[in-house]
Amino acid sequence: MLDHTARSGSMTLSEIRATLKEIRVSPVKTLGQNFLHDQNLARWIVDQAQITAEDYVVEIGPGLGALTRFILEKGAHVLAIEKDARLAEFLRSRFADERLEIIHTDALKFDPRVLFAHRYVKLIGNLPYNISSPLLLKFLEQPSPISLCLLMLQKEMAVRLSASPGTHDYGALTLRIQLHHRVKYLRSVPASVFLPRPDVDSAVVQLEPRDAIELPEHDDELLLNLIRVGFSQRRKQLGKLLQNYANDWNAVASCLNIDPKVRAEELSLLQWIALANCIAPPRCQEMNSTANEQFPVVDEKDEVRGHAARSEVHGNNFRHRAVHILIFNRAGDLYLQRRSRWKDRHALKWDSSAAGHVAAGESYDETARRELNEELGLDVPLQRIVKLPASSRTDNEFIWSYRGVVSGDPIPNKCEIERGVFFAPAVIDGWTSARPDDFAPAFVECWKAYRGKMNSKREEPIRPETFFVANGAASTA
Repeated sequence: MLDHTARSGSMTLSEIRATLKEIRVSPVKTLGQNFLHDQNLARWIVDQAQITAEDYVVEIGPGLGALTRFILEKGAHVLAIEKDARLAEFLRSRFADERLEIIHTDALKFDPRVLFAHRYVKLIGNLPYNISSPLLLKFLEQPSPISLCLLMLQKEMAVRLSASPGTHDYGALTLRIQLHHRVKYLRSVPASVFLPRPDVDSAVVQLEPRDAIELPEHDDELLLNLIRVGFSQRRKQLGKLLQNYANDWNAVASCLNIDPKVRAEELSLLQWIALANCIAPPRCQEMNSTANEQFPVVDEKDEVRGHAARSEVHGNNFRHRAVHILIFNRAGDLYLQRRSRWKDRHALKWDSSAAGHVAAGESYDETARRELNEELGLDVPLQRIVKLPASSRTDNEFIWSYRGVVSGDPIPNKCEIERGVFFAPAVIDGWTSARPDDFAPAFVECWKAYRGKMNSKREEPIRPETFFVANGAASTA
């Protein structure tokens, strides 16, 4: 039996062999079980992540804890995801640290969105070579709570992720990752530092999220479809592959100032975005057209005292009216929108499913129906939830909040919404608590009020008159 000192300190190659024998682990190639025995390299990898005590570090495939030890030394909280039950149990016995949480599960089954409940999240790991691509795509799916990734990958994969245009390794996966992340190839790692020794060398890469406004506005779905089709047959000219998207390819090539015979790997990320925008130009780049909208100006009792233009209302911080609509799917998940980058307030913040100002001559209910249709293309029954008083947290707006349920996916108006995603309420609870600055302040207030209302509904049943349908007819359904 190995003593505690051996378990808690650096493990030599002989100690690793003895430990694996003791816990009856015979490394499985399909699980990517290659154990790092170079402690200097392990320390160097952790140092690159610049970990502090404020960080919440997710480690995929900790194995015998070669990296875990050095992460804990930085004072961070560690969530270790280990698929092998024997290794998970060994880690629990080796590290008696309250800052270490070990989950025995397949990382591909882990939901990264629960990590929004932590303010600073970093991902570290020696990813199994055979599933590194799906793991990356899962943990980096947008929106992602991860602020930095420091990963050991098969060298071929690391080269692909960091590749430049015009190279053989540059492909669809390269662009898909680089669209939202900056990738840096840090160093190569020889196979000799692992037990058992793998058939290929490895490499360490660093991924950092791009700023949301670093790249031009574009349609993510269209862009990724173009990239997928463009790289489906690398030897073919791009114009021939994209005939279903661009009938007049010569005109598109001229617009982009590229060779009509160009192939997919020759276009940079910015050129791919320009291509998508040439095929489907962004519809909205300014919100100035709404500056002269007339809003009711109200007093502290929400009684109308006059009217003023949007720009004047916001500029002078007058009290006014707004609605927020919370749209849920049948599973109980809430649809959040990320506000357009062109909004005059809270641009690119996450917000209610739909929201908007009450215009002159409109009621709250009429506004809710209009905004739901304009922003999400929906026409569903809505239920009034709660009315919030005007305050600094609501931008001096009196707000009526509403609830509705849909069976399909909303169709977000690209002029109003950057993107929209359904989230589980528990995820939103943790996210708004840990990262309130990610949201428009009024949504945080509406969500608190909604959760409070739902928690107390047994004591205070919602009255039938709080329901109305999209066409204005009363309903108690």
